[in-house]
Amino acid sequence: MTKSLKRPDRRQFLQQATAMSGALILGFHTSPALATPAITAHEVTHWVVIQPDDTVLIRIARSELGQGTMTGLAMLVAEELECDWANVRTEYANVNEHMRRDKIWKDMTTAGSRGIRDSHEYVRQAGAAARTMLITAAAQQWKVPASECQARQSVVTHASGLRAKYGELATLASTLPVPNNIKLKDPKDWQVIGTSPPRLDLPAKVNGSQLYAVDMQLPGMLHASIVQSPVFGGRVKRVDDSAAKAMPGVEKIVTSTEWVAVVARNWWQANKAVKALIVEWDNGSSGSVSSASIMRKLEQDIGSPTAPVARKDGDTLQAIANAHQVLEAQYFTGFVNHASMEPQNATALFQADQLQVWVGTQNGEASIMAAAQASGLPVSQIQIHKMHAGGAFGRRVIHQEYTVQAVKIAMALPGIPVKLMWSREEDMRQGRYRPVSLVKLRGALDKDGQWTAWEVRQADQSIVKTVMPQLIKDDIDPINTRVFRDNPYAVANFTNEYMLNEFHVPPGFWRAVAHTNNPFYRECFIDELAHAAGQDPYAFRRPLLQGKKDLAVLDAAAKAIGWDKPTAKGVHRGIAVVDSYGSFTAAAVELSVKDQQIHVHRVAVAIDSGHVVHPDAVKAQIEGGVIWGLSALMFEDITIDKGAVVQSNFADYPLARINHAPEVISVLLPSGDFWGGVGEPPIGGVIPAAMNALFKATGRRIRSLPLKQHGFSYKT
Repeated sequence: MTKSLKRPDRRQFLQQATAMSGALILGFHTSPALATPAITAHEVTHWVVIQPDDTVLIRIARSELGQGTMTGLAMLVAEELECDWANVRTEYANVNEHMRRDKIWKDMTTAGSRGIRDSHEYVRQAGAAARTMLITAAAQQWKVPASECQARQSVVTHASGLRAKYGELATLASTLPVPNNIKLKDPKDWQVIGTSPPRLDLPAKVNGSQLYAVDMQLPGMLHASIVQSPVFGGRVKRVDDSAAKAMPGVEKIVTSTEWVAVVARNWWQANKAVKALIVEWDNGSSGSVSSASIMRKLEQDIGSPTAPVARKDGDTLQAIANAHQVLEAQYFTGFVNHASMEPQNATALFQADQLQVWVGTQNGEASIMAAAQASGLPVSQIQIHKMHAGGAFGRRVIHQEYTVQAVKIAMALPGIPVKLMWSREEDMRQGRYRPVSLVKLRGALDKDGQWTAWEVRQADQSIVKTVMPQLIKDDIDPINTRVFRDNPYAVANFTNEYMLNEFHVPPGFWRAVAHTNNPFYRECFIDELAHAAGQDPYAFRRPLLQGKKDLAVLDAAAKAIGWDKPTAKGVHRGIAVVDSYGSFTAAAVELSVKDQQIHVHRVAVAIDSGHVVHPDAVKAQIEGGVIWGLSALMFEDITIDKGAVVQSNFADYPLARINHAPEVISVLLPSGDFWGGVGEPPIGGVIPAAMNALFKATGRRIRSLPLKQHGFSYKT
């Protein structure tokens, strides 16, 4: 029987929550349920708020996930605003206000390495507009032409000696119309962009004061743990909750058609009670699915006589028929999980006319729409409080089931804040995984060892079909065919065929998505062609990339690793080139192998992202991408048995650790004529470059991952 819960006094709740942390103060525009800022500030534009003490508050529509996006975007605004960087602070743009004001902050999605490359223009315009308004305000006060005034370091000056700080001008500036299409600074005049000031999020992370979504604490808050069908798509058939109800701290049990949650005074009580539930599931036909049955379906597709064509150049079949030498290979990768350190969670407070949700999300709009769907409330009555997320990697973009669950649970306890946190086991077994993939390749060489043709047939699970079916054209998944369909190699005859599959295991956008497994297939097969042709794999690629930015990064990676110099005894090298997410990258790897233990000595990654906003942040992204790639290479694999995920925690789904980390050489080659992504591109070349080096070291051509399945491990 549900225990009686006292509904906290609304005023007391707000006072205590505000005193506890600043997490409730999200921007200058707040709902009546939220506390107002303690000092008066002026919204010069919706992007820029200036306080009387000259603090410049820059609103960020994207999400901070550890990649430094809040600092990078703030730098873009500050560059044009001509403010004192020491006075810059950031806050998340209010999601409710964003919807109410017709999506005024543009795109709130943080995915696909698009945070800066897709928003650099309009956020710089935001800074330029605010600067212009501040100059205009000063000119009006001084009764001088605005053209005679200039701004620098948060001060507007006039040749006569007049000076005014931004904090003094903000009130008047906020009343002026916002100008459009201001000429932006020439890159040669940048003072902030291209430098590496300390990241704005680091002090709080170092001293432990940073609040992540999982850290959320509210007065009177209860905690929820959840169990979902082990077989994806399963439904609750029967629940015996008698034992759970009798356990200490349990306040309520909430049952849905898809899950059962226990609400208790703390999470450990809730999770212990969840384990005491006896739930009978209706799994339908999916209960018989296994990794083996999925593989059989992929192999059946690969062997099909015809398949939809994603790209066709020249006459591939004829070129292969006329070839001096033809190579065939089949590659495979399985499901992999995001495995973020912070499991999925959300905190919700439901009241009759209002819903508030605190969540670490990659997409504020997706979160508010999920909350609206779950609650039945209009978005105008919902506040999404964006929190920092302890890792996301694509898991928190579209799939918002934890947000829906938190809302549903809170609705069963109106007036009481409830924090839902998945257990690590639930997070592992309820992921949205990078799809399984089987690829068959054929390549042709002429008598001189020149690459004349190649054919790629893919069979995999479509992510797009599941989440954005409108993008599917002629049965082609435009994301899963990347790396092949848009490859940079100048080979006259090429065919890319694609066989779309749907399995009951839910697919998701895993960091770099197809730019992790498809480069493994492509760049390792090219290495096979080079070996068959008796050519150096670096030299084999070069003439096929002439005139492209790919060649510059390939050369840079080769130079950084010392490709033209002999290696130490027992050390071997591999190389790969991959362009992705608007940028161009190449990787070179040095490793040695002894007794099946792999020691990765050095990894060089070269990247041309066009412009570089924060060089240190880019280097950090490269280092993280290298570890991410090496982790997937060696360890990561989700398997299915009787319809359910076998793995449950880091004991059977291990990740790379710090003692596996190699020396990373980061080479930044910003050509300056475009804006590319950074978060995902560094990963693409690491896996194939390492695998190509492994072939050199062992003579074994391994065509499926992870390497632990082939008896390998990392030297520790």
